[in-house]
Amino acid sequence: MDTQKVEAEINKLFADSCKLHAQTMKRSAETAKLVAETSKLNREAHWLPMIQAATLVGTALTLVKLFFR
Repeated sequence: MDTQKVEAEINKLFADSCKLHAQTMKRSAETAKLVAETSKLNREAHWLPMIQAATLVGTALTLVKLFFR
């Protein structure tokens, strides 16, 4: 009888361990996804001021061309 209880407890602990491992792997994948998204946003934030400046210059040149024709 004690052997069955011990085996049942071992099986329960093993199942809990498998569940924790699966959760850890899921969190690891989520972390990797967030790191990739953060990297993308940082790259975009680096280029954004240059794109805005180019847009402003293009708009200014267009307005100058329209008004001084």
